[in-house]
Amino acid sequence: MRAVVLSLILLLAVGVMHAAKEETVDDLKARLPNASAENRAEISLRIAQLQLHAADKFYVEGHVEPARDAVADVADYCEKARDAALQSKKHLKTVEIDSRKMADKLRDIKRTLNFEDQPAVDQAIRRLEEIRTSLLKEMFSDKKEKK
Repeated sequence: MRAVVLSLILLLAVGVMHAAKEETVDDLKARLPNASAENRAEISLRIAQLQLHAADKFYVEGHVEPARDAVADVADYCEKARDAALQSKKHLKTVEIDSRKMADKLRDIKRTLNFEDQPAVDQAIRRLEEIRTSLLKEMFSDKKEKK
């Protein structure tokens, strides 16, 4: 009996800790303005990733307008992540890699969409590629200057 009670308490504690880690997009957006530049990059990337997942889900369900808003958020928050990474000089590579992965996922999503729904995704992909280009320039320009 005692082992069962301890097991239940442990499961409850793990559940509470897991729920605490699962912040919503709104929670993350609220934390963003007060975060340090280093943390802003991580938080912005997390928002972009959550919004990418939401956009995919919205498109699958046929909810085009919320999907477009989520796709715009992906690009917006990747730009915020880039800006924070450039400011702090940290997480440049992480932001670049995550931006590439998100652009790839958006390309996959685009292939499933009707022609009239593709421009918003195309625009977001272009913005993510611009983010990647600026980060790559920054990462490799530093190396040239140091030599």
